[in-house]
Amino acid sequence: MPETPREPVSHRPDVRPARARRPRTRARSSLAAGALALAAALTGACVGGDDAALTPAAPPDLPMRQDIGEGEGRLDLIVWAGYAEDGSHDPKADWVTPFEKRTGCRVNAKIADTSDMMVALMETGRYDGVSASGDASLRLVYGGLVAPVNTRLLSNYDDIAPYLKEQPYNSVDGQMYGVPHGYGANMLMYRTDKMPRPPASWSVVWEEDSPAAGHVVAYDSPIYIADAALYLKAHRPELGIEDVYALDEEQFAAAIDLLKRQRPLVNQYWHNYLDELQSFEVGANYAGTAWQVTANLAKARKVPVATTLPSEGATGWSDTWMISSKAEHPSCMYQWMNWITTPKVQAQVGQWFGEAPANPKACRYTARGFCDTYRVGDREFYDRIAFWRTPVRDCGDDRGDECVPYDRWTQAWTEIKG
Repeated sequence: MPETPREPVSHRPDVRPARARRPRTRARSSLAAGALALAAALTGACVGGDDAALTPAAPPDLPMRQDIGEGEGRLDLIVWAGYAEDGSHDPKADWVTPFEKRTGCRVNAKIADTSDMMVALMETGRYDGVSASGDASLRLVYGGLVAPVNTRLLSNYDDIAPYLKEQPYNSVDGQMYGVPHGYGANMLMYRTDKMPRPPASWSVVWEEDSPAAGHVVAYDSPIYIADAALYLKAHRPELGIEDVYALDEEQFAAAIDLLKRQRPLVNQYWHNYLDELQSFEVGANYAGTAWQVTANLAKARKVPVATTLPSEGATGWSDTWMISSKAEHPSCMYQWMNWITTPKVQAQVGQWFGEAPANPKACRYTARGFCDTYRVGDREFYDRIAFWRTPVRDCGDDRGDECVPYDRWTQAWTEIKG
């Protein structure tokens, strides 16, 4: 059995016929309106009305570091809980102290529970880096909040799984804006005592006749709209959904309608996985979206749960360490990116948090079965996951700027929850 991660303390009806889409070769040229407003604020541009949004053709032209240099003695990070452990929660979980002793860079980590919180904190300019998920990274890039990363300075970059590099959520036009850290799927978790037959489809969380009705759990974020789109992609092919983060008006409306119909089935919306864990433990939740770490912690508490990747696939997250464009301690940040991607540290973080490490060499140092459970290095598994990405106007195909940007996702999510 794989090692069970210890519990970190939190300091992420009309339709038209389906049609083929032709991807365009030009770069994406628009942003979620929230990021556009931020970019406008940074550049002094005006944003007036929905159609007058600033649409830069490329991220701001920011310098890229050419050498690491001497450490500045301090490093201020924004992280997901469990990404920068210093032994204070468990003496065995400490990869910060060895880093500090090796580099002289004293780490100060600020925990953020959501991607929106990470973006807001990065706006302050007080942090050197962030462990951003894909639903935040483009906002950070186009908002000028993070700088391009010189991968030649990253000693472990060649060992990172190739399919995690130069992805739409961590690069623009082949330029990386960080180094991949770890990834995972938003799995379907269910209580085996309430649902002894493993569900093969996400229908268990979307359909009114589900045995989990009234006890469904859903992720509390506008990006969860993509989960509805993923289900519709498989079950309503006439909508022509190909990319769950590039929804035109008709596709977006169908996803919102599905989410509104799901609302009476939902018992809990969560953004802190420890809250979800507690609800499964007391039996309030029967099925819903969860991270593998939640299932492992639940099993450690003898809660009868299991996870599965349904037939439709799943959404997921792939986190990237990104350096602030205003970093006061850039040398320490580059040293951190080199440290956090070493195989031993990747193994520590992956087992503590419950995720697939970006560096497959970490499997040499993990407990037996861990890498099999998290499907480390499994490209087929990776390809079944639609990784979070900030929705923008540019659909990326022959539809042009007809897709619904992130600010509309945010507005709709507020309406859905009521």
